[in-house]
Amino acid sequence: MDTEFPGVIYDHPQLHYSSLSPTESYSIMKKNVDAMELIQLGLALSDAEGNLPDFGTEYCYVWEFNFQEFDMDEDLYNPQSIDLLKRQGIDFSKNKRMGIHSFYFARLFTNSGLSLAPTWVDKNRTWVTFHSTYDFGFLIKILSQRELPDDLSEFMGLVRMYFGVKVFDMKQMMGFCGLHGGLERMAKSLNVERMAGKSHQAGSDSLLTIQAFMELKKVYFSGPTMELLNEFNYILHGLATVH
Repeated sequence: MDTEFPGVIYDHPQLHYSSLSPTESYSIMKKNVDAMELIQLGLALSDAEGNLPDFGTEYCYVWEFNFQEFDMDEDLYNPQSIDLLKRQGIDFSKNKRMGIHSFYFARLFTNSGLSLAPTWVDKNRTWVTFHSTYDFGFLIKILSQRELPDDLSEFMGLVRMYFGVKVFDMKQMMGFCGLHGGLERMAKSLNVERMAGKSHQAGSDSLLTIQAFMELKKVYFSGPTMELLNEFNYILHGLATVH
């Protein structure tokens, strides 16, 4: 999964992001998420081999949800981030008119079985992300319909409650694999091409995320190194001690 949001408006006054402790990183993320609205969510659902649903057609499907709450005239945002999203084709006025309200999305998302699923489903379900601190922050805010908790451990408990027992953040895995940069650069290093859409569109980025993850597993976590993958479970970039 992937999200698009209005950027970062609050930073640490003295330290670079990479120098922050997990608690400091969470505190800044919470401050930003509490103050802003989610713009877009992308979901690419697949089986264990990375096959996407086709519903008996010649096409494969991913999901992209546009939320109606973000209002450029009323809400806080980082101008550079919004300009980038505009260039990539996000229509903010259309989202206000036709987007889904986060309250109704939360209800549908939970009822779908993607969240708060029974234990037997949790064992076989894996969430794959890239640099997902803010992704999970905004989704927890939407699903709980309240501000994020003050405590990092309480937040991680909510991630586990809503999303189950397997969560991987490829940004945290890249160092082990000798890879660097953002999602696009990592995908190119793995010879994975974007199949549809543009960067910074959540549906397209969620699809690229699952494609890159499948290739990352094949290249770096197969055979004798397969068990090493489990060491990265629930190690979210910025919210855990460096692996």
